[in-house]
Amino acid sequence: MSGCSCCSPSETKAEGGSGAPLDLAALSFPELTPVRDRLVDALSGLDPAAAMAALGLSERQADEVERNARLRSSPTTPAIRRYTGVLYDALDYASFTRGQRARAGRRLAVASALFGVVRADDPIPAYRLSGGTVLPGVGGLRGVWRKDLEKTLSTADELVVDLRSGPYAALAAVPHAITVKVVTAGGAAVSHFNKAHKGRLAAALACAPREPGTARGLVSIASAAGLRLVPVGPKALELVVD
Repeated sequence: MSGCSCCSPSETKAEGGSGAPLDLAALSFPELTPVRDRLVDALSGLDPAAAMAALGLSERQADEVERNARLRSSPTTPAIRRYTGVLYDALDYASFTRGQRARAGRRLAVASALFGVVRADDPIPAYRLSGGTVLPGVGGLRGVWRKDLEKTLSTADELVVDLRSGPYAALAAVPHAITVKVVTAGGAAVSHFNKAHKGRLAAALACAPREPGTARGLVSIASAAGLRLVPVGPKALELVVD
């Protein structure tokens, strides 16, 4: 595995797509296929009442249960287009040039409760499942993913910047990754706009002409994009915002 940034997914996802139905064998990191297959079966096979309870959905969100039931037959679209929300708005993939999109396809990975980790270009269907979910008949996802996913993530042979949120970071560690915390100039943690700032950083790293090989390289790329990264430890950076 090589790459630059590992982002969290989003609870909200774009509908539709023009790609063929889900083919687990076509996704990156094929060693994760057995776990993916098990989770797709478990999620798509839940009866509506059990699904709504496990996923914390209301009656108004019943369509998300129906969407999960069609996991193996609904159309797919690249992961970078499937996930939506604050981080992906800030990433602004639609504005990338062709060359930048090619770099993003190589560099960006997305942590996923259903698929473990996928590359930006991997074709996936719309679904609803979060990292903290306890699936009936399966259990907590950390217990499901930890062993296999950590083995995959440990194969990273280039610098990895871990931008995952708590529930997804808990699924598996990324050995040797550099973590980023968003803070104010006074050192207080930023919560409300945390994802937006991480999205801008992910865009800067994805679009840079060259991949950084060190934390110093990360700081330089961020600075060129108008972002301030400050080293606070051997494998920790703070993204300082106003």
